[in-house]
Amino acid sequence: MNPIETTAIPLCNSADLVDSGEAVPFDVVYCGRTMRGFAIRFGGTVYGYLNQCAHVPMEMDYQANRFFDSTGQYLMCATHGAIYRPQTGECRGGPCRGGLIKIAMSEEDSVVHWHTGANLQPIEF
Repeated sequence: MNPIETTAIPLCNSADLVDSGEAVPFDVVYCGRTMRGFAIRFGGTVYGYLNQCAHVPMEMDYQANRFFDSTGQYLMCATHGAIYRPQTGECRGGPCRGGLIKIAMSEEDSVVHWHTGANLQPIEF
């Protein structure tokens, strides 16, 4: 059995992501559906998730590219108030059914990349 090959897709400059600040959005195809993903920085590390609440499948940001709660410690769904750990996507409170869907991220030479997977591909033009 061969491991699933992934591709690193350049997303933004590392400086574009500030701890607990605005996210950088990007479009993906997840399980055959076009969806929005987002990258954030927390504790100096970059994390990525699908922009879909685990409670009800709708986008979470309360303003464009804003996901952190007022403390800057959790990601929050603007619609129902579910909160998630930025490091894992695990639900920490509010109405949730599981956690956020993680997107593998990396940083190299001051560039942030997201990684494709078996069910996660870039949009083809």
